[in-house]
Amino acid sequence: MDTGDGAGASDAGGAKNNRAKRRNAGRSAGRRVRIAALDLGTNNCRLLVATPNGRDLRIVDAFSRIVRLGEGVATTGVLSEAAMDRTLDALKVCARKMTQRGVTHQRCIATQACRSARNGVAFLERVEAETGLKFDIITTEEEAELAVAGCADLIDPNTSAALIFDIGGGSTELSWMKGNGDGVFNVAAWTSIPFGVVNLAEKYDGSALTNDAYESAVDDVRVALEAFGDPANLRELFNAGEAHFLGTSGTVTSIAGVHLKLPRYRRDKVDGMWLTTDQASVVTSRLRAMTLEGRANEPCIGLERADLVVCGCAILDALTRFWPVTRIRVADRGLREGILSDLAKKAQKERRRQRSKKTKTG
Repeated sequence: MDTGDGAGASDAGGAKNNRAKRRNAGRSAGRRVRIAALDLGTNNCRLLVATPNGRDLRIVDAFSRIVRLGEGVATTGVLSEAAMDRTLDALKVCARKMTQRGVTHQRCIATQACRSARNGVAFLERVEAETGLKFDIITTEEEAELAVAGCADLIDPNTSAALIFDIGGGSTELSWMKGNGDGVFNVAAWTSIPFGVVNLAEKYDGSALTNDAYESAVDDVRVALEAFGDPANLRELFNAGEAHFLGTSGTVTSIAGVHLKLPRYRRDKVDGMWLTTDQASVVTSRLRAMTLEGRANEPCIGLERADLVVCGCAILDALTRFWPVTRIRVADRGLREGILSDLAKKAQKERRRQRSKKTKTG
């Protein structure tokens, strides 16, 4: 009897210990998960490292550097040696950070500069050889999808439609969102136009943009918008004031920072704020009237963006002229957050599979 009771107690205790070990292993595995999103664009190199926390993400590290990888590509068709060297230096910093933070799941994406340059693939092979970072050159469609995934939760649930725009260095991605009446929005149409702050600045001299050059830049974008038309039949909603813009780009965050007169850029003040189109126009006029030095001295612009920001304003100007809205919501989030969301879901599925296997073998 005693032997039997003792054996039963031992089995029960062992089962409890096994369950406790599995719980602790699950918690440890959860703590060990670190996800990283690295976005290599025409102008910027941006990294976010995060830890999944339930449905939320806790950012543990971030890095951003203007590298101008796509400098000159519009004219030469290739990435220059200087641009590749600058970018490689930044990517080495990213690789070190990812190693130091113990990243377990990562995705590195490259966009317009590597898509369009003849040596884009060769450059990314060099990057992998020297840093260990493997990049995917994503399509314009996936770029738009990731931008939507990263910021769509900022759409006003009481509106009927929205236009999400991401003004990049070499292209601008646009996604028209239509609501179903219950605060849920789906992509009704999307396009990518081949104009960004870098190639427009190179074409029209962004360091000293004349009034005529500014209007020519606006016209370039307008022609592209007219060619795309209104495939989702949303223009009536825009004309009726039942739609707003949602901007994810550095252009709109810079405009927001200048509007707020921030002494230094602050994401917590900018992300999610609303601008009227009149307020954006006032800032645009102010920036256009400044010298290059004056824009460089703006704390939310700086020297590296001083020759680019007015071209970004021209793209936004074209959008507001062709798709009339009165409100713009500002998002300091986008591609990287969309990638992190996908990675977090994959990591969660992996943890569930691992726990299921441990339960069956336990």
